[in-house]
Amino acid sequence: MTVDDAIKALSPQALKMVKNNYIIGLGSGRAATAIVKLLSSYLKKNHLTVKAIPTSLQIKMEAEKGGISIIEPDQINHVDLVFDGADQIDTKGNMIKGGGGALLREKILISMAKKVVIIADESKFVKQLDRSVPVEVHQFARNTATIQIKKHGGRPHIRLLERGYPYVTENGNIILDCEFGKISNPKKLAAKIIAIPGVIEVGIFSKPDMIYKAKENGKFEILR
Repeated sequence: MTVDDAIKALSPQALKMVKNNYIIGLGSGRAATAIVKLLSSYLKKNHLTVKAIPTSLQIKMEAEKGGISIIEPDQINHVDLVFDGADQIDTKGNMIKGGGGALLREKILISMAKKVVIIADESKFVKQLDRSVPVEVHQFARNTATIQIKKHGGRPHIRLLERGYPYVTENGNIILDCEFGKISNPKKLAAKIIAIPGVIEVGIFSKPDMIYKAKENGKFEILR
């Protein structure tokens, strides 16, 4: 059984939170892609109508393929439910997100959400956050932000495409992937980084309302 099988197994319980006329935020990444596919089938089976706000073009195209109605975030003042994944989750529920480059849009949707549901495979769960933290930066601040992040103990590297060109987000910014080692106080670190001029967003996210831990044997745990 694969992680996708586990997500499929947990989907009936996760998706039953979806109600008619809900506004749903759709995160990015593998788990989010799987949920979007299952959501489409769930809506048709239960004759439900929702409007979705995708955080990336990839997820938007997946939602359109499944016949899910799309709405722009500036047309609403709240989001009923967000489904998203995570790159890493610690024992307190703090998360690192943004491996796919959509951290800014994901954080905006989460800030508007009544309920946030995170779905991640068991390999993403750690005692303490220690993977690289994506930092979205205005191109004008590439060097100055790099210098300031180093002063906070980080080792930033500009994210590159396979051909060596800088990765540019859908918002027109670059991403610095920053190594900090083990992060003992994620909230404090995020506050320091976001205060740097030119930094748009930091890929450290606070505790969601619910976390599904998908296992490779097709089973899952609900951690929050």
